[in-house]
Amino acid sequence: QLQLVESGGGLVQPGGSLRLSCAASGFTLDYYTIGWFRQAPGKEREEVSCISKSSGNTIYADSVKGRFTVSRDNAKNTVYLFMNSLKLEDTAVYYCAAVALRGCGIYSDEYDYWGQGTQVTVSS
Repeated sequence: QLQLVESGGGLVQPGGSLRLSCAASGFTLDYYTIGWFRQAPGKEREEVSCISKSSGNTIYADSVKGRFTVSRDNAKNTVYLFMNSLKLEDTAVYYCAAVALRGCGIYSDEYDYWGQGTQVTVSS
């Protein structure tokens, strides 16, 4: 069974940090581009970051640029999203998604697999 599982969410104060993990089972992430998305209540889903399958190129939304970093550990079949200097507006459910044979910069509905999401709450 092909599955993505996110973890690492939680409650953090403004200015704090979290590391989200996206672990794959049933397939090898090396061959997939991985996108990180988030959705806050009442808002549309937005892509916050992406790391491509081959070149490892990364992209970031303007709202997180300089604060978030995406990386992959192929040996652990896991992609990480390091989130620093968290703000109240970063509160959302965060999802990872995987797509084969494509790079970053595609529409979200082109991704093949999605995780169940992990809640990130930034609050004082």
